[in-house]
Amino acid sequence: MRIAEINDKNKWEKFLAENSPHSLFSSWSWGEVSSRIYSREKADFKRLAFIDRDLEGIFQVQKIHARRGSFLHIRHGPVLKTWKKEYFELLQAYLIERARELGAVFIRISPLIENSPENRLIIESAGFTASPVHRMDGEVCWVLDLSADEDRLLAGMRKTTRYLIKNAAKAGVVIQKSADKKNLESFQKLYNLTAQRQGFIRHRGIEEEFEQFAKDGQIMIFEGFFQNILLSSAMILFYNHQAIYHHSASIPSKAPVNYLLQWEVIKEAKRRGKSVYNFWGIAPDGLDRHPWKNLTLFKKGFGGEQVNYLHAHDYPVSKLGYRFNYLVEYFRKIYKGY
Repeated sequence: MRIAEINDKNKWEKFLAENSPHSLFSSWSWGEVSSRIYSREKADFKRLAFIDRDLEGIFQVQKIHARRGSFLHIRHGPVLKTWKKEYFELLQAYLIERARELGAVFIRISPLIENSPENRLIIESAGFTASPVHRMDGEVCWVLDLSADEDRLLAGMRKTTRYLIKNAAKAGVVIQKSADKKNLESFQKLYNLTAQRQGFIRHRGIEEEFEQFAKDGQIMIFEGFFQNILLSSAMILFYNHQAIYHHSASIPSKAPVNYLLQWEVIKEAKRRGKSVYNFWGIAPDGLDRHPWKNLTLFKKGFGGEQVNYLHAHDYPVSKLGYRFNYLVEYFRKIYKGY
């Protein structure tokens, strides 16, 4: 068993589709996006594979520069055929050596695997501990099964949600969808306004994300208008078996634009043959101050179920440096209500 670089996109995507098709941030395209986002920082990026007699696993590792301490990050990975202790020990040894070469304070992994005692034991017995950051990257998400027909999907929604979808259409709400980059500018303007109003930090690389996934026809922008005014916009990814509600922006309005927009996304996902619509992250149960509380209520109204994946885990390479990072991220999470 060895770790080696891999440069075959088709082989990479085939392995991912067979072993973890929901792992967006392990996709080849996301690797391209990540490389572009951090290119100005000259951040180290590698696309690697576990090789035995065959391909046994894949992962993308990126060095992230941060004032609280640089770290190596594997988002939605590693992806393995089988989670075995010896595979993870090989990965750990490689990452520790790489972190020391690059001066990284710690290593962070966030594989989309079941949050089971067995999986936690493999990771935590190797010295990894639960990360102090909030549950990001779709660890706790809301997912809608799209196998039912449209009538049954509507019937499975909250009564209020179903009413608002129908009311929006009657009131003259118009939903437009496009994969044209010209719509990205309108989205960005609305997104900036939303970030200012709600006080969150904008995601980096939205333009890079759109351009990369557009190459394979895997992204669309949905726009909601009422009385010819753009009130809502969403960037939807169509990757492997799922549609993903990845970015959104809106202006507060009494018109139920967002509800009809989501219904149009669901219908587009079914048209493309997707099996699930991933509404992405929601607030974990019991956190009344969570910033996503209202958004979670909105998402759950469309029917579906909650899916929980293993929380991100960290391995300290420099214990003193990691202690500082831990405190910064922990108190930031508490302050923001996560």
